[in-house]
Amino acid sequence: MTDDDLGTAISPESLYRRLARGDRLTILDTRDRDEFDAWHVDGPGVRAVQVPHLAFLQAEATGGADDVVDEYNLESPVVAVCARGEASDHAAGLLRDAGLDAANLAGGMEAWARAYVGTDLAVAGPAVRQYVRPSSGCLAYLVHDGDEAVVVDPLAAFAERYVDDAAELGVEIVAVVDTHVHADHVSGLRDVAETAATTAYLPEGAVDRGLDFDVELLDDGDAIAVGAETVEAMHVPGHTSEMTAFRAGDVVFTGDSLFVESVARPDLEAGDEGASDLAAQLHASLHDRIFALPDDTLVAPGHVGQRTAPDAQGAYVATIAELREDLALLGLDRDAFVDRILDDMPPRPANYERLIRTNLGLETLDAEEGFELELGPNNCAVSA
Repeated sequence: MTDDDLGTAISPESLYRRLARGDRLTILDTRDRDEFDAWHVDGPGVRAVQVPHLAFLQAEATGGADDVVDEYNLESPVVAVCARGEASDHAAGLLRDAGLDAANLAGGMEAWARAYVGTDLAVAGPAVRQYVRPSSGCLAYLVHDGDEAVVVDPLAAFAERYVDDAAELGVEIVAVVDTHVHADHVSGLRDVAETAATTAYLPEGAVDRGLDFDVELLDDGDAIAVGAETVEAMHVPGHTSEMTAFRAGDVVFTGDSLFVESVARPDLEAGDEGASDLAAQLHASLHDRIFALPDDTLVAPGHVGQRTAPDAQGAYVATIAELREDLALLGLDRDAFVDRILDDMPPRPANYERLIRTNLGLETLDAEEGFELELGPNNCAVSA
């Protein structure tokens, strides 16, 4: 077996590394069509194909999977996927018997949803570790200087990871902050604060949205000290009314206002009725606040699309100058920008209303229920 061969099984982390470097892969999903359409593994070099497990059971009964290979034009290398890795393991075995380089995604989509990968950014000022959840594209950050750290936009499902990484780095988490009230995942704000015995912060505008738990509030221009550096709040409404970016050194953590391939959707707080006003605010926030920063400022967003390739260091970041050149939306005047945004919104994130209520403290979910609610793509951006 060569280094490029898949073997019989591949871990979610190994699959992510292959996807991130743009490897050409066939992802064969044996779940039902509706499950596949709702959420599946994707990537820059991926051909995603849905083939029901029944097709492999029928193929096995008639002598092998050659007909399946021909019908769906399957080519090596293939990673077979199902909900928990059992049906897909059977399919991968039949594909190997048919001569393909085929591996099973160990643990299936459930394990894929639990994958979490950290990458240290090459930046001036405080050090930054970016975390990506490949299954949803959610990004979080550990910002540290000296012996102190701040966690930005943590996920509840991985709360212990930030604390463990801080301990390995020899730093103490002195604060944890969310850029806004998230609509696509359960925030780890309170979990990290409790585990690390530290202070939790939210933008002040979260109160107007119905915040129902005790937390420190940050207004525009407020700063959190981390070592000899600071993490400074910048109010950038648009995705939500309280949306706040945080600047540390030459990095700006833009949350869900600006991504490396697109900009935020404005309809998750007040629905279609409030989307137009928030889209206009987003235009102002982008041009008057974020793009007023120096051109070499590194934008570190809150999400990334599954088909977006990371940079050479494996991170999902871009400079202000790069985004100004690459994102056509930024060249539109306010009215054209608003019209384009409102015409180009994807389906809203699954269970977003319950997730918002949970992140405001208005509803309580146990860990497993929260994990199930946030499965699937984040859908917090519009098309570029």
